[in-house]
Formats: sequence, structure tokens, C-alpha cells
Amino acid sequence: MHSILAVDDSASMRQMVSFTLKSAGYNVVEAVDGQDAYEKAQGRSFDLVLTDQNMPRMDGISLTKKLRETAQFKTTPILMLTTESSDQMKQAGRAAGATGWLVKPFDPNKLIEVIQKVIR
Repeated sequence: MHSILAVDDSASMRQMVSFTLKSAGYNVVEAVDGQDAYEKAQGRSFDLVLTDQNMPRMDGISLTKKLRETAQFKTTPILMLTTESSDQMKQAGRAAGATGWLVKPFDPNKLIEVIQKVIR
């Protein structure tokens, strides 16, 4: 079973994402912000990281950069799921190493479709 690290500071968004992913058969570990996600990622591997951008303590782009610096996350797909839709933000995300960018509110079917495309 594939495991996904889902990162969002909004409890309701984490619940929706988690429910969507679990319904599709994924194992989900939730994190409340980038710092929490980074700590939970230590010594573990995930098949995908799904992160929000705007969060306290560590935002999604900083989290992506930090994860990309560690050996076990060099090639792990990292998807940004955020309300940010500006090209500038997307470029910053790509520069940090994000695999893809999805804009909230998300369509559960589209989310699963994108995840299935990027998980090996």
C-alpha cells in the first residue's frame, strides 16, 4: 500500500484530503505544518508528499526544499495543494523541486488521478 504524507495547517482540509486518499486505498500520515511534516519524514519514506503552501513555522516551498536535500526524498513526488495560483508561486514551487501544483478547492477525482500518475 502506498503511503502519503499530507500536510496542511487547516484541520478540515487535512480531513478532506485524508478521507479522499484513504477511500482510494492509500495509507495517510497527516502533518499540521511544514516543520511537523519534516519531523515525521525523518527516517521514514513516503511514496508521495502532498503539501499546502501557506502554513505557520514552515511553508510548503521551504518544506519541499528541505525534503529534496535528504536522500530518501530526492525523487519522491511532491505535490503542492494550495489556494495560491500565481505563476510566480508555481515557478518558486518548481524551483524548490515540487512535482506538480493543484489549486484548492480540489476535485477528489482529479486529485487521485494526478497522484496515480506521479506515484511509481
